[in-house]
Amino acid sequence: MKPSLESLRPCLDGAIPAVVATASPDGTPNVAYASQVHYVDSEHVALSFQFFSKTRENVLAHPYAQVQVIEPKSFRHFRLKLHYLRTETSGPLFEYMKAQLAGIAERSGMAKVFALRGADVYRVLDIENVDPRLQPAPSPPDALLKLRRTFAHLGACDDLARLADRALAALTHGFGIRHALLALLDETGGALYTLASLGYSASGVGAEVALGEGLIGVAAREAIPVRINYHTGDYTYHAALHVADPASPRIPLPVLANPHSQIAVPLTHGERLVGVLYAESEENAFFSHADEDALVVYGRHLGALIVQLAALPDDAEPALAEPTPKPSGAPLAVRYFAHDHSVFVDNDYLIKGVAGSILWALLNEHAASGRRDFCNRELRRDPRLPLPDFGDNLETRLILLQRRLAERCPQIALEKTGRGRFRLQLTRPLQLNAG
Repeated sequence: MKPSLESLRPCLDGAIPAVVATASPDGTPNVAYASQVHYVDSEHVALSFQFFSKTRENVLAHPYAQVQVIEPKSFRHFRLKLHYLRTETSGPLFEYMKAQLAGIAERSGMAKVFALRGADVYRVLDIENVDPRLQPAPSPPDALLKLRRTFAHLGACDDLARLADRALAALTHGFGIRHALLALLDETGGALYTLASLGYSASGVGAEVALGEGLIGVAAREAIPVRINYHTGDYTYHAALHVADPASPRIPLPVLANPHSQIAVPLTHGERLVGVLYAESEENAFFSHADEDALVVYGRHLGALIVQLAALPDDAEPALAEPTPKPSGAPLAVRYFAHDHSVFVDNDYLIKGVAGSILWALLNEHAASGRRDFCNRELRRDPRLPLPDFGDNLETRLILLQRRLAERCPQIALEKTGRGRFRLQLTRPLQLNAG
């Protein structure tokens, strides 16, 4: 029985370079190494096009090639007979291969030479097992079993904050992932913000990533998973995982200094992008093709849960206030800048955007009337807040604000008192100033 293309996916991770053979119209053969052979679907692969070589010249004139790939653990050789179809220079396939090539290039010491110009798509006409006497490599851990364990640990969640934390913790139990973060799409649709993280010394809650920036931004913009299985020094896929404007106040993402494996998976609900799940490891080749498939399923499940929980109705009225000690001590200087809704406490940056505007509105209302209890419903009707018309990310912004305050300014706290209800808690008096 001929092997299927799906069974060859371990050969297509770039661990061992593939060899591609072509011929000119007059029959002159040419053999060269291929930087990348990428699995597209059950009938197609894509080869990286980096420069106009003899291989490229031959394929454009005579659209047939033969590629030999090697399974890393068993060293089984397979020959693929290919028919060239087209070259893609943008879009999801191109972006995925561009990211993977960055890791392959760094591993081979060719980071300054490799630059993807296009993804050459081929139809696979035939697959030959060169030496069928060799035994296949032992099967890797079952990704479906990993996914099942992850779902079992996730369990049922009726609260967005709890879901965010358990969604990441479940990855350790199921996939052995120890470093991950959950980023949600903001109200503008142009960036993502970190709601929760796992395994870092700093949580990075509130850190932003622009669409198209780094693995997280590319996965979000193209709505595709992106996986790199080797360390890369390419700035695009590591250090650029930050907000695009360096002059703007920002919270750094809590990523590893030298990840050797990275994966970013979009969280979707139908056609809607909800956010991105990002995970990384200090080990090479930590994420398999099967892991990628399983995490895509997990991402869709999380996306649906986030949308469902965000749509649950809020309680109509705020809870009744309880007696609380009067704030004491030196006043906290809270400064607000309306142009980006940023808030500083004692000259230290706290938060901006929707979360910043919410905090400023709450503090001013408390200063004017002494109120401490609020509900989401009234915030959605508040014309001072830059919420979109649908306003369904309000709960996640409140979670972000609650966590950022707990981490950076515990003298101000938001305590949940019901579904869509919360209480403002102050242990120090405040001095409010608008910039």
